[in-house]
Amino acid sequence: MYKIKTLNNISPACVEMLRKGGCEIGDNVENPDVIFVRALNILDYDFGPEVQCIARAGIGVNTIPLGRCAERGIVVFNTPGGNANGVKELFLFGLSMACRDIKGAMDWVDGFDTANGDVAKTMEKIKARFAGPEYMGKKLGVVGMGNVGRIVANIAIHLGMDVYGYDPYLSVDAAWHISNRVTRVSSLTELSDCDFITLHVPLNDETRDMFDAELLSRMKDGVRIINYARQEVVNEPAMLAALESGKVARFVTDFPTNNLIGRKNVVMTPHLGGTTFESEENCAMMAARQALDYMENGNIVNSVNFGVAKMAPSGNARICVFHKNVPNVIAQLTSAISSRGINIENMVNASTKEFPIAYTMLEISSEPDASLVDALNSQNHIIRVRIIPARKK
Repeated sequence: MYKIKTLNNISPACVEMLRKGGCEIGDNVENPDVIFVRALNILDYDFGPEVQCIARAGIGVNTIPLGRCAERGIVVFNTPGGNANGVKELFLFGLSMACRDIKGAMDWVDGFDTANGDVAKTMEKIKARFAGPEYMGKKLGVVGMGNVGRIVANIAIHLGMDVYGYDPYLSVDAAWHISNRVTRVSSLTELSDCDFITLHVPLNDETRDMFDAELLSRMKDGVRIINYARQEVVNEPAMLAALESGKVARFVTDFPTNNLIGRKNVVMTPHLGGTTFESEENCAMMAARQALDYMENGNIVNSVNFGVAKMAPSGNARICVFHKNVPNVIAQLTSAISSRGINIENMVNASTKEFPIAYTMLEISSEPDASLVDALNSQNHIIRVRIIPARKK
């Protein structure tokens, strides 16, 4: 069926599903149609001419060359929401770690010298050093109200916190899933009264170094910050200075760096956000189904370098065209098709503001021949043409 190259280990259940469907899948597959990846950096990867799409089992795509892929007509999928529950549960851990010095307390117990005393008696004398605030009744700022942020906000409401949400790109659909007790703010500086701030935004040009020295200086003294977004969302030198001065009382992050290791009031986990059995399987299955839907039907859903383009299966042949997003291209395509007496029965077009490449899918009444494909490829501004043959009814 399709050749799928895996660049990371993926869920065995997903591999089994794809193999049962007739796909060849593995890390040694040559000339693949689909590349399956988790968190591996493939910014410099040499994509062969056969590659049609990249299935990213996860949300972060800063390790994938989105622009280069768009220019070659390679669709990049990710899996928003696939690991949201896993990240939510890690947030609960992070919130507790941001309050009391639980890690320090555990280290004290693990390092106790039983030859020189009784731990049960000694701990009552020293436990106060690990004390911290409760989060009930405190103010929490949630930066990013997408699949994870909105769940975190709702959970925090039930924990008795006053929650403030910041997301200038909040969709109507996402808003429906957020408790009406969450106060929406229009700027990050409106979070300056918050006792806790938790980050759940993607990494892009707008969010890189979002929490810099200037913004941190506006936050409440002793604020506690949790970063389950991406490392680069927080400017590291600024955070180190804020920890040193006491502006930030504790920093909990899922993105360790050499500079943070050993620092006081820093709690780190090794990128565990979506590392649960369920999350890994959910993301893999979601990525696989999206890639298969594209390969079989031409549909694009949850792509990060192309817009949504979806048509219900009909059994008719489809022509999928990647082209520069400039005037008159669609007219050229439809003219080339109709001049051969072929009727266009359905059509969708999708593009994004980030990349000047568009995708047009045309459902046609009869099977295209090689001359039509050549004619389409010869048009100006065409990048890639793919034919999906009609299915036997």
